[in-house]
Amino acid sequence: MKFLAKLLIAGVFSAIAQLSMAADDWLKSVPEFSLDDHLGQVHSLDHYQDSRFVVFYVQGNGCPIARIALPSLREVRAEFADRNIDFIAFNANIQDSMAAIRREAEEFNIDFPIMKDEGQQLAKALGVERTAEVFVVDPRSREVLFRGPINDKLGYETQRNQASEHYLKNALDTLLAGGTVDSDDIPESKGCLIAIF
Repeated sequence: MKFLAKLLIAGVFSAIAQLSMAADDWLKSVPEFSLDDHLGQVHSLDHYQDSRFVVFYVQGNGCPIARIALPSLREVRAEFADRNIDFIAFNANIQDSMAAIRREAEEFNIDFPIMKDEGQQLAKALGVERTAEVFVVDPRSREVLFRGPINDKLGYETQRNQASEHYLKNALDTLLAGGTVDSDDIPESKGCLIAIF
C-alpha cells in the first residue's frame, strides 16, 4: 500500500513538473493574432516582420499604475526611436470597450496604438495577470525575449521620482547587442489585476 501511495505521489509531481515546463515553453512565444486598435487599424505579428523588436505594453482603463507608467514608456520609446523597435499596447480587460479605450487614450495622450484583446487571446498566450507590464518580442521567431516592468519607479503604495533600475531599457540594450536577458533578475510588474476568463 505504501508503495502505491509513493508511486501515486511521484506521478502527481511528475505531471505537475511537465505541465509547468509546457506552460513555460508556451509563454516563450507569441501565437499569431489579428486585433483591432483604437485608431481603426488591424495588427498582427506578421505586420511587424521588418521590425527588430516589438514592445507590447499591457494597458487598462482607469488603472493608476498603468497611467503613471506612460511617461517612462515614452522615454524608452524616444531613446530607441532610431533602432527599428515598435511600441504597441493592448487592453485585455473585458469591461473596457473600444469606445472607452479611445476616451482613455485621448484623455491621457496615449500616442501609440492600443489593441483591444478580444477574447483575451494575447493575454492568455503571454500569461498576463496585471497592467503596466511590458514584453519584448522578436516578430520573426515570435519569441518573448523580456517580460517585466519598465523600471522600478512604481509600486502599489509607492512612487519614486527617479528610477534606480531601468529594466526595459537595459533589456533592449542587451538584446540589440546580441545578448540575452536573464529573467531571474527581473522582478514582477506592479499593476492592476486583469481578470482572465
